Amino acid sequence: MIRPAAPRFTVKLATDQAEVEAAQRLRYEVFVQELGAGGALVDHQARLERDRFDPYFDHLILRDDSAGRIVGVYRLLRDDQAARAGQFYSEDEYDLQVLKDSKRKLLELGRSCVHKDYRGGMALMHLWNGLADYVADHGIEILFGVASFHGTDVSALALPFSALYQTHLAPPDLRVRARAPHFQTMDLIPKHLIDRRRAMIETPALIKAYLRLGGYVGEGAFVDHSFNTTDVCLVMDTARMNSKHGARYKRGLQG
Repeated sequence: MIRPAAPRFTVKLATDQAEVEAAQRLRYEVFVQELGAGGALVDHQARLERDRFDPYFDHLILRDDSAGRIVGVYRLLRDDQAARAGQFYSEDEYDLQVLKDSKRKLLELGRSCVHKDYRGGMALMHLWNGLADYVADHGIEILFGVASFHGTDVSALALPFSALYQTHLAPPDLRVRARAPHFQTMDLIPKHLIDRRRAMIETPALIKAYLRLGGYVGEGAFVDHSFNTTDVCLVMDTARMNSKHGARYKRGLQG
């Protein structure tokens, strides 16, 4: 029996259109095929998930050199890039004024995904190594971005939403808020009735990872029918991060 070669990971920023399209192709596999997302600029014939913001983002890509393919991606948008785009991506869903008024260096994260064959291993950690280096290189102070729960049935998400609201609501100076009329309250179950263990089981792994780093959630969720998700906005202040993990972000993670 021939065993597949062990992954050999390389993390880098996409430097040409071919690499950007490889990232968009992986996003298509994950967001469109697996999760049922759509969008005006999705190219089903070429199997590319894309939008008007892609030209303004940096695209962090994780390559498995042993297999010759892109297996993980992250979109990164600094405040200077957002100014050229006209806005941050998530401003259509959330009022970000409290972050913009802080005058601190901002980085929006988005479209994070890992190929299904590489989940549960070291792939995400390698992506986070690259993100940590990017944060350090650009002096980023606040990271934020929408993260998704699959589906748009809010009643099915009442438990994890309520737990997030009760335990991880952002302090006022970081508390972005979902825009009306799409604002969906997350405070759906009384605190004393929340099964916290079950709530965490029902929370996506990426969101739990942000919370372990000391991340917060903004106020209100956003039901995104076009992407077949319900979104929360996560905010991480590097000055408030858990000391152990925050130090790793300030130094850059070691491989």
